[in-house]
Amino acid sequence: MTMPDTRDREPVPIVPTGAAENDPPAPAKGTEAAAGAGRGDSRRWLVDALVAVVFLVGAGWVTGRGWLDPTGRLLGSRPNDQGFNEWMLAYAAHAVSNLENPFFTTLQNAPNGVNLMANVGMQLPGLLLSPVTLLFGAPVAYLLLITLNLAGTGYAWYHVLSRHLVDSRAAAFLGGLFCAFAPALVSHSNGHPHITAQWLVPFIVWRVIALCRGGQAVRHGLVLGALVAVQFFIGLEILFLTALGCLLLVLAYLVVRPRDALRRWRALLPGLVIATLLVAVVAAYPLWMHFAGPQHRVGHPGTPDMYALTLGSYVRFATQSIAGGPTSALGWAPNTTEQASFYGWPVLVLAVGAFCWLRREAVAWVLGIVGLTTALLSIGTTWTVGTRRTDIPAPFALVQHLPVLDAVVVARFALITTVAVGVLLAVAADRLVAVRTRPHGRLALGAGVVAVATALLPILPMPLPATGRAPVPDFVASGAWREHVAPGRTLVPVPVTQMTSVYWGSAALAGFAVPEGYFLGPVSATDATGRWGVDPQPTAALLTAVSKGERDTTVDTAEIAQARADVRYWQADAVVLPDRGARRHDALKTVLDVLYGPGQRVDDVWLWDVRPFTR
Repeated sequence: MTMPDTRDREPVPIVPTGAAENDPPAPAKGTEAAAGAGRGDSRRWLVDALVAVVFLVGAGWVTGRGWLDPTGRLLGSRPNDQGFNEWMLAYAAHAVSNLENPFFTTLQNAPNGVNLMANVGMQLPGLLLSPVTLLFGAPVAYLLLITLNLAGTGYAWYHVLSRHLVDSRAAAFLGGLFCAFAPALVSHSNGHPHITAQWLVPFIVWRVIALCRGGQAVRHGLVLGALVAVQFFIGLEILFLTALGCLLLVLAYLVVRPRDALRRWRALLPGLVIATLLVAVVAAYPLWMHFAGPQHRVGHPGTPDMYALTLGSYVRFATQSIAGGPTSALGWAPNTTEQASFYGWPVLVLAVGAFCWLRREAVAWVLGIVGLTTALLSIGTTWTVGTRRTDIPAPFALVQHLPVLDAVVVARFALITTVAVGVLLAVAADRLVAVRTRPHGRLALGAGVVAVATALLPILPMPLPATGRAPVPDFVASGAWREHVAPGRTLVPVPVTQMTSVYWGSAALAGFAVPEGYFLGPVSATDATGRWGVDPQPTAALLTAVSKGERDTTVDTAEIAQARADVRYWQADAVVLPDRGARRHDALKTVLDVLYGPGQRVDDVWLWDVRPFTR
C-alpha cells in the first residue's frame, strides 16, 4: 500500500516527519544540541503520556457504569453478546489452566461443542487476561478488555500518525480520537470486544507502507507477518477488514498515481510473500479449524441486508452520541452495536471540506476513494431511501457471493470508512498547524479549531448504559457444584436456555459443560450453513414450556424416557433448578421430580443427580 508524501507534490510513499522508523537518530552537534535533544525527547514522552491518559480517561467515561458493579451489571445494550464474550474469556482461562484446545471445546453446546474460531476467537486477549479472569472473574476481565480496547486503539493511531504521517502531535491526537471514539467503536463496545480490539491495526497498515518504500524486504516482511499472526489470534474479522482496507489503498493509489504504484508493487511483493508464509505456518491449524474443523460454518445467518446500514445513517447521530438518543438511530442501522456510520452532517461537511482543501495531494484522493468505497459497501445489496430499502442493486451486490465476503457483517465495512475519515482529518489538521506562521495563519488555525470542535462535539460519546444481570446461584459461583459434577461432564440448568447456560458456565470458569449456548454454528452435521445456536432437545423444550405456563405438569412415560435419554445425550451428571428466580418454580420442580426422581436441596438450588441414568 503506497501513499504519497503529504507534505509535497512528489509521487513518493509516506515519509516520516522525523527520522525513519529504522534509521538511527542523527548525532547531536555539541553539548547544547545534545541537551536540547534530551529536553525535546522528554517533552515528547510527556505529551505521549498525557495522550495515553486522556484516551484512558475517555474509555473509562464510556464504560464507567459497568465498573460500578462488574458482577452485578451488564454493560451496554447487548447483554447476550457480553455474556458470550465473558464465557469466551472464562474458557480461555480454563484452557490455559488445563492445557485444553483454545480453538474448539465441548464445554458449551454439549456434547457437540463450539468451533471457537468460527465465532469471535479472542484467544490472545483471553490468554493475556487469564490471571485477571482467574482472580477476579470473567466480568472484570471483560470490562478491562472493552475499556483498554478503546484507549489502546486511540493511542495506537496517535503513535503511528505522529511518527510517520504528521508533524503535529495535536493533529495525530485528533486522528486517534476520531478512530477510537467516533460512533463506530463506541457502538461496538456494546458487547463486541473482538471488533474494538484494533490496537495493532495502525502498525499493520504502516508495515505494509514500509514494504512499499523498498529495502529490508525480509525484515519488514517478518515483522508484518508477526503482527498479522498476532492480530489473527485477537480477532480474525478485524484482520480481514484491515487486509481489505490495505487492498483498497493499493488500488486507490493505482488510480491516483499508476506509474509509481506499479513501480512500488515490485518492492511490496517479496515482503508480502514472506509475511504470508510466516502467517501460514503459525495459523495453519486454526485456519483449518475455522474453515473445515468440527462445527465449522459457511456464511452468516440471514441475508446481508439484515446487517446493513442505510445511506441516511451517515448524516444521523448514534444512540450514544451527545446529539443522539434512544430513538435517533432507530430504523437507520440493524441494531445498537452496528452504528459504524452516524457521523452527522457537521462531520461530513468537515470531511468534505478537508478533502477539498487537500485536493491537490494524492493522500486526500486515496483516503477519499477508500472511505467512499467502503461507505457504499456498508449499504448492502440494495440502495435505501430514508429507512426503506429499494430493489435497486447497490455495490455489495456485485461481491456478496464471493468466499469470505459472504460471511461479512456488511455494516462493518464502515469501520474502514471511520479510519479513512480520521486519518484525513489528521492530515488536514497538520496542514492547518503548518500555515500558522503565514499571514493570517493564526486566524485560519483558530477558525479550523472552531470548525473541528463544532463538528466533533455532537458525536462525542456518552456513557454506555448498564442493566442488572440475573444472579447466578451460589451453588455455581462458590464452586459447590464440583462435588456433584465431574470435570468435563455437563450440568443442566433449568430452564435450559441459551444464556442461562452461558452465564452459569462463565461463573464457574467453564469448569463444567452446558447444553445449548449462544454461538454461531452449522445447521446440522450435513449442512454447514451458519445459524445461531441449536434446536433444543425435547426435554429442554418441555421445561421451557412449563416455565412459560404453556403446559401443565403432567408428563407421560414417553416423556420420562425421553428426559432420561436427553441427559445421556448431554452427558450430564446433574440437573439444577435455582431456588429463586425461576418462573413457575414449583411446577418445574414437580415435573423434574417425575422425570428424574425426588431432587435434593443443595445450598440455594434443587439438584437431581442423573448419574444413574448417564453412567
